[in-house]
Amino acid sequence: MVDSSFQQLKNIYRGKKVFLTGHTGFKGAWMLKTLSLLGAEVKGYALEPQTVNDLFCLIEGEKICDSVIADIRDKKRLEKEIIEFQPDFVFHLAAQPLVRLSYDIPAETFEVNVVGTANVLDAVRLLEKKCDVVLITTDKVYHNNEWLYPYRENDRLGGYDPYSASKACTELVIDSYRNSFFNNKTYSLHQKAIAVARAGNVIGGGDWSKDRLIPDIAKAFALSKPVIIRNPQSVRPWQHVLEPVIGYLTLGVHLSQFPLLYNQAYNFGPHLSDALPVNEMLQLAIDSWGKGEYIVEQLPGQPHEAGLLKLDISKAINELQWKPKRNASQAVSMTMNWYAEFAADKNKIDDFTTDQIKDFLNE
Repeated sequence: MVDSSFQQLKNIYRGKKVFLTGHTGFKGAWMLKTLSLLGAEVKGYALEPQTVNDLFCLIEGEKICDSVIADIRDKKRLEKEIIEFQPDFVFHLAAQPLVRLSYDIPAETFEVNVVGTANVLDAVRLLEKKCDVVLITTDKVYHNNEWLYPYRENDRLGGYDPYSASKACTELVIDSYRNSFFNNKTYSLHQKAIAVARAGNVIGGGDWSKDRLIPDIAKAFALSKPVIIRNPQSVRPWQHVLEPVIGYLTLGVHLSQFPLLYNQAYNFGPHLSDALPVNEMLQLAIDSWGKGEYIVEQLPGQPHEAGLLKLDISKAINELQWKPKRNASQAVSMTMNWYAEFAADKNKIDDFTTDQIKDFLNE
């Protein structure tokens, strides 16, 4: 059994070289801060943060990693940075992650998510050393039948919108590289283990993305305005961002220790009881903030978004000994507390973020 406690993760990652793509993004910044607390040496590769209030800026991310600002589609630059760094681990989070935006920039979404991942794997091929790679996709890779059945890792992949389809395509690319270049039969030659992590809808402080529920709530509540929501009955597997972050790190540990056993796909999501409709999540946020209201605005001609999606996480629980630590109510409370702290004094948010990570890891 691999222990994923704070001390055990620190024992594994302390002093290790970790190449992290997407480190300036919401989830990437939480990953970066966690790796920093674990004592890892991190090189980040991502686009420039969009605002001074991005979590990467608030935690002074450029001080805790070697930050490379570049495009994942720049194959030569990516290869150069990975080869020069000689990483022990690669965590690939860089992506175009928004469903609604993918309708506006479909070709770019496919370029970033599919070709970008192929570029990462091509660079890893050039490493002449052991390296463990965790590639992050999404819960939306599954062909969604809008049924109550939670999706398992061996279910059919697919995608209605360009974002979901791009991530399903990405998984085909990963599978091809794993079979063609990182096959178990030739592991002694290439020494690369490749795993996939599929996470549900994540929430947490520092997310300012457009058309996402919690950022919309935080912005509206801070201005004492009602939240406008589109699909109050849509059900998602909600979880705090630290749940999958620790899941990714735990998967990395297993890959490092047992590379021929764990080079496959794993779902990281909440327990099924925490797959909640949007209106219930919103009420939890109102309860946590202490006040607030919302308006349902269903405009005609809006792009399609899935109405029901649940994940089966039994494989991660049984094989990785990973499990969710916080329920939906606790995740919302933790998130809204972060935004309240930011509204009160954003200069203290780095310490507040650190405390949230430490508290979470030490549970």
